[in-house]
Amino acid sequence: MDFRKRLAGPHVSFQMAPMVDVMFLLLTFFMVAAIEARWETKLDLTMPTATSGQRPDRQPGEIIINVDKDGRIFIGESEMTVERLGRLLGDVAKEYKDQPVIIRADAKTAHEHVVAVLDVCRQVDIWNVAFAALPKPPEPAGP
Repeated sequence: MDFRKRLAGPHVSFQMAPMVDVMFLLLTFFMVAAIEARWETKLDLTMPTATSGQRPDRQPGEIIINVDKDGRIFIGESEMTVERLGRLLGDVAKEYKDQPVIIRADAKTAHEHVVAVLDVCRQVDIWNVAFAALPKPPEPAGP
């Protein structure tokens, strides 16, 4: 008995159209992600400098909170009140226990505004908080 005739089905070939669709969707996803990442740090902030410190690796899901020199709080392009920030961070902290937060405050921001953001993080039980700073520029060599 020859069983091979029954096992042989129609010849399956490689379909190019679904692969083009997948590549187009991946391209679209990465373009949108790149634009969103740029909006996180779009505000014109004069960052403070620090002699020590290192640029940490980006953590997945980190929230970047911008505080301008007038004390206004932004996440992305959305301006937040302290209460709204508390609700947003509270919702996120319920789902993700070790939620990373980066605070980018202008060098001329009053200390009280940064402390208000820190207080909101503490109230919603977020402890993974970092501050953004630029490295101090090297001093010019003497003559």
